[in-house]
Amino acid sequence: MSIHPTAIVSHEAKLSDDVEVGPFSIVHGNVEIGSGTKIGSNCELGVPSPLGNGSPLRIGDGSTIRSHSVFYESSFFGQNLTTGHRVTVREMTQAGRGFQIGTLSDIQGHCKIGEYVKFHSNVHVGQHTLIEDYVWVFPYVVFTNDPHPPSNIMQGVRVKSFAAIATMSTVLPGVIIGEGALIGACSAVTKDVGDHRIAVGNPASDRGETSKIKLKDGSGKQAYPWKYHFNRGYPEEVVTAWLSEISNP
Repeated sequence: MSIHPTAIVSHEAKLSDDVEVGPFSIVHGNVEIGSGTKIGSNCELGVPSPLGNGSPLRIGDGSTIRSHSVFYESSFFGQNLTTGHRVTVREMTQAGRGFQIGTLSDIQGHCKIGEYVKFHSNVHVGQHTLIEDYVWVFPYVVFTNDPHPPSNIMQGVRVKSFAAIATMSTVLPGVIIGEGALIGACSAVTKDVGDHRIAVGNPASDRGETSKIKLKDGSGKQAYPWKYHFNRGYPEEVVTAWLSEISNP
């Protein structure tokens, strides 16, 4: 274990033997950190919260938490969590393997996130958001949850697997974005989007099937489903399964 002399780590925290903790970071007692995890400088992990359920913050093996990131207690993250800098994650958040959170993104808690979900920078995730597997969320996307703010009513957004939400889009409370759907840049999504549909504009409107979009590489091939031509950063067994779908439709 490598703990910088300026770091403060509670004796109650459970850290694997090879965890690294950088300068001026704080690890509270209600924390469990898996093998091979690296914590940068000025981070705070396991912030106590009355909005949690008393369970620990659990960080899976092989994770990287970059500087100035803050995680509250009562959340769980699978293996290979990766953050940018200055990320905030509130209590009662669950995420699967390979979750990436870009710089300055914040998750307001009580959220459920699937496997290999990728956030770029400055993503805001309101409470009770549900994001399924292999979803892409690009910079400055906002998931809202209050249908008539301010109120005590929260209706979380649901994003189904393989959807892609382009930069500076806002998704309104309770909206469901379908599997493999594409939300165009700067869109305001006010109603549900079907599976493999394109939605663009303010308010966003249906622009047809994603399959009509072609790759701009001169090949003439379909850009969607994206999993058939883009596989960087995904496990070999997952990519193999995707490619087998092409040969065995």
